[in-house]
Amino acid sequence: MADELTPETPEEEQPKKTHKQRKNGLYPGVSDELAENMRTGWADTELHGLEPIAQAAHTAARRTALSERFPGERLVVPAGRLKTRSNDTEYPFRASTEYAYLTGDQTENGVLVLEPTGETGHTATIYLLPRSDRENGEFWLSGQGELWVGRRHSLAEAEQLLGIPAQDVRELAEALTEAEGPVRAVRGHDAVIESALTDKVTKERDEELRVYLSEARAVKDEFEIGELQKAVDSTVRGFEDVVKVLDKAEATSERYIEGTFFLRARVEGNDVGYGSICAAGSHACTLHWVRNDGDVRSGDLLLLDAGVETHSLYTADVTRTLPINGTYTDIQRKIYDAVYESQEAGIAAVKPGAKFRDFHDASQHVLAEKLVEWGLLEGPVERVLELGLQRRWTLHGTGHMLGMDVHDCAAARTEAYVDGTLEPGMCLTVEPGLYFQADDLTVPEEYRGIGVRIEDDILVTEDGNRNMSAGLPRTSTDVEAWMARLKG
Repeated sequence: MADELTPETPEEEQPKKTHKQRKNGLYPGVSDELAENMRTGWADTELHGLEPIAQAAHTAARRTALSERFPGERLVVPAGRLKTRSNDTEYPFRASTEYAYLTGDQTENGVLVLEPTGETGHTATIYLLPRSDRENGEFWLSGQGELWVGRRHSLAEAEQLLGIPAQDVRELAEALTEAEGPVRAVRGHDAVIESALTDKVTKERDEELRVYLSEARAVKDEFEIGELQKAVDSTVRGFEDVVKVLDKAEATSERYIEGTFFLRARVEGNDVGYGSICAAGSHACTLHWVRNDGDVRSGDLLLLDAGVETHSLYTADVTRTLPINGTYTDIQRKIYDAVYESQEAGIAAVKPGAKFRDFHDASQHVLAEKLVEWGLLEGPVERVLELGLQRRWTLHGTGHMLGMDVHDCAAARTEAYVDGTLEPGMCLTVEPGLYFQADDLTVPEEYRGIGVRIEDDILVTEDGNRNMSAGLPRTSTDVEAWMARLKG
């Protein structure tokens, strides 16, 4: 990784004509002759006649709805800034969900501002970093200059792509400091913008904005449903990739599974939507096992919970629990089939007009019945459910909203989410599980260390639901046949 002239000061905070030298850089500085040479001899690369991004019409409609909800108030929605991973290296940037939802843009330091035009209506402006300045040398001397991190769109190009007037973000903080009138902002992404607004916002008003934007994402539009299906389809292919290399994972570790799925995510999408859970053996009993450093052994189960995130930042979230050698043992099949039956009951309960909780209750009822039937709990089943006794082995809720965040709409009001009603266009997961910890002395020894979860992404339709991840088999028999085909 090159390190010659990268300054330590971020580009947008640097003086116009000076660039801080990296300590211990091999070059002592820049001569006047070199600086002059670097200013000239560059072709004009401005792009013209660009077509709007695919979601431009949808983001415009979302901004209109936002404007109607908060008339007469200035609304500020930042993308966020780069975060340091170590010393002078950063984590890959991922724009805030609220910003990307309203603009379609994904660049760091961006800020969407809706200025009120009176008692009703707003004018939207997107504030972005312009292209690197070639006059003062920031394009090659700045750590975020284009010769270091790549070309970015000019403000004029961004306007064509996003359908929003664009201005230089480096002038925004000062303008916000001087602005008057009521302001709401999405917090937690840009400390510079928040500092500029510190005496103009309240936590209560900002929370209302965050809640609104969370609830607005509950019902997906046509573009979003298409992107979610893309994410799911790529995820299906990623699961197939993993099955084909299980022998290599056995020779190495769970990391081989993680890397295999990640390759599919990076080739076909933006990234994984969350840390992949590649849990072999008893690790499957740890709900969010993301260390992925354990052994992969024939005869054990692999719980793979993973999702591809599309370039537009919509993610799938799918889980399958697979026999590593291709065949379930009797006890594995018994537990797996119980979870499958539970999931079937849950999926059947997903339909417009149903309560959000209905699919959870249906799934949990089946699992409680199985636990009583197996002698692990004393019935009747209604008593078990009333006291929540099944949760020792079921642990988590049976599903959640899905979208740009893997746990989408998380800030929504309880009455609008878990106590709400399903509508066409909502997308959610149905993912019951049973987890018998390796040290659980309350169950027979043959159960211990077995964890099973089956998870699918379900779209609520006008007349019921559609399993978006039906491309992956679910019954134990179908899983075995599918694995056999893939392994050749």
